[in-house]
Amino acid sequence: MNDKLSEKLSNLPVNPGVYMFKDARDQVIYVGKAKRIRNRVKSYFQDTRNHSGKTLALVRKIQDVELFVTDTEAEALILENNLIKKFRPRYNISYRDDKTLPYICVTPGERPRVFPTRTVIKDGSRYFGPYDHVGKMRNMLEVIRKAFNLCTCAVSIRTIDRSRGLPKWHSCFEEYVSTCSAELPDDIYTTTLQKVVRLLNGKTEGLIRELRDEMDMAATELQFEEAARLRDGIVALEKYSEKMKVVSADIVDRDIFALEVDNDEGVACGVMFRVRDGRLLGRLHKFLYDIDSRESSEMLQAFVEDYYTGELGAIIPDEVHVSHDLTDPEPLTAYLWQEHGKKVPLIVPKIGEKAQMIRMAQSNARLLIGELALQRKKAEADRIPHSVRNLQQELRLSQAPRRIECFDNSNLQGTDPVASMVVFVDGVPKKSDYKRFKIRTVTGADDFASMREVLTRRYGRLKREGGHLPDLIVVDGGKGQLSSSVEALKDVGVFGEIPIIGLAKRLEEVFVPYNSDALMLPKTSSGLKLLQRVRDEAHRFAINFHRDLRSKRTFTSSLTEIEGVGTKSAQKLLKHFGSAKRIAEATQEELINEAGKHIGSRVYAYFHHDDEHTKIEYDE
Repeated sequence: MNDKLSEKLSNLPVNPGVYMFKDARDQVIYVGKAKRIRNRVKSYFQDTRNHSGKTLALVRKIQDVELFVTDTEAEALILENNLIKKFRPRYNISYRDDKTLPYICVTPGERPRVFPTRTVIKDGSRYFGPYDHVGKMRNMLEVIRKAFNLCTCAVSIRTIDRSRGLPKWHSCFEEYVSTCSAELPDDIYTTTLQKVVRLLNGKTEGLIRELRDEMDMAATELQFEEAARLRDGIVALEKYSEKMKVVSADIVDRDIFALEVDNDEGVACGVMFRVRDGRLLGRLHKFLYDIDSRESSEMLQAFVEDYYTGELGAIIPDEVHVSHDLTDPEPLTAYLWQEHGKKVPLIVPKIGEKAQMIRMAQSNARLLIGELALQRKKAEADRIPHSVRNLQQELRLSQAPRRIECFDNSNLQGTDPVASMVVFVDGVPKKSDYKRFKIRTVTGADDFASMREVLTRRYGRLKREGGHLPDLIVVDGGKGQLSSSVEALKDVGVFGEIPIIGLAKRLEEVFVPYNSDALMLPKTSSGLKLLQRVRDEAHRFAINFHRDLRSKRTFTSSLTEIEGVGTKSAQKLLKHFGSAKRIAEATQEELINEAGKHIGSRVYAYFHHDDEHTKIEYDE
């Protein structure tokens, strides 16, 4: 496995989507879909003993992987099949028949057939769908069989009996379960098929009324078997109809389109409701990502036009309701009129039941955008940078060091001893979690004892408060600093819960507890470079803290040399103004307001009258 592929495998997303494997010539050799890309792609390279011969041959040729993240599995399926059609990958044998999402096909001709298919052929057939799940399509086929006793098997075909020159029907498997309709008379078959098409278009209420009339007539004529068959069909239709939500008292067919835009996420979502006979028959949504400087009306129009002018074309309703005025509605209106045979109004409802449906569609769009945002955040949270993964491998850690806490000491000949703690999360400084420590229990320049005190204070407090421990502790120094740090962790009872290392600056050696030999990470290692950045940041932060502390102490002691100014007054001025420079630049009134007339006047005179006083030299 090359480095490029290894890096990509260590940063795979968890979202659903499509992956494409490429060979050494950068040719696509396999396209697949997955509910979780990370798990599926990694499975090719793990536990290869369970792989088939074809999969083993595929894995040996993989040199690169390209990913496409989608918001749902259904979209991943669509994208997968589009890419398979485009690239014809060598190892996608089972998909080379251009199968796509499932449809119910009604063929043209004298005796049209009704059957499921994944192959769309422009031969005059009508396609109903696509169904985002094959179970929904099978449910519809089951309703067709129960309600109309119509065969839905594509195998039954009509041929010519050459011996007599007459048409002959060959029955399909469904003949054996008494549902094959190959022998139905042409007139009955045509009437039945018309009812099926009405059902596929969502016209259930009228069909149920017609079947009731036919059942009553059959019963009156004492055709009880036919009446029982019609009764069973009515029950099947009623069960199907009950599953569709009633959203309007009108029986007008309408499509409802709404758009919501989230500029923070950089995405818009269009939602379409298909309403037939007042019942919600289905929902479609689509995300739009290229929304920079585009108006909502423009994006909504693109969504509507794409729906009606797709490869198969959609069934045109009596009305189209939209959430925004379209930018240029005339071409779309003309197209709908042409396809429907009469004018189809484009309406922007403002009040009443229709406006409520628009609001419901917009609520769905907002919900979908929210789900997309959560998926993005989760994917970002789960994404671990390569340098962090590399450091985990180099140090042989059980988990990735996503949160690293690094400590460094600073003092000048034992004066003003301080320490710093910096935090890196996923390889990036998190300055809001930085901490500074004044050394309390150590006298003089004792770095080992200072490090022990600081770690005892830090992790003793975390232990008491139940705080989250880091994934890795780094101390600036070699064996001595590391040993003192280990003793501190033992004292507070967290040693063994957190990996800890020492990083010696001279040769960039990494020391681990109870190992006398240092680890020498490769100079080109991204993990080592991350450690260096963390250590250098801790050193910078400690030096700055020490310099500020020393400067304030020096300045405070110098202020106390002014007659009448004590330590408390000097510290009060420094705390209020924040720095020596600002005290020197303050007006006499500002100094008097803070320290009183007597002290304020003396301090002001000290900084502004060279002939009477000698100025302090301060380090800012």
